[in-house]
Amino acid sequence: MQIRIEYCVVWNYEPRAAGLAAELHRKFGAETNLVSGGRGDFDVYVDGMILFSKRKMNRFPEDGEVSNLIRMQR
Repeated sequence: MQIRIEYCVVWNYEPRAAGLAAELHRKFGAETNLVSGGRGDFDVYVDGMILFSKRKMNRFPEDGEVSNLIRMQR
C-alpha cells in the first residue's frame, strides 16, 4: 500500500500530516510520502487514488477517519 499526504506549507499543515503518517505507520506498517504544497490542501492518496480531500470535505479528517477509510477499502 502506497500512501501520500499532500499538505499546505503556507498554513503549516506539516505537523498534522506527520501525525497522520505516524498513525498510519502504527496501524498498517505503511510508509507515507509527505508532499509539500499550497492552497490550503490536505489530501490523502492511497495507491494513487484520493481517499480524503480537505478541500472537498471542507474540513480536516477526524481522528481515526483515514484509518477507517483504508480499512473499508481493503
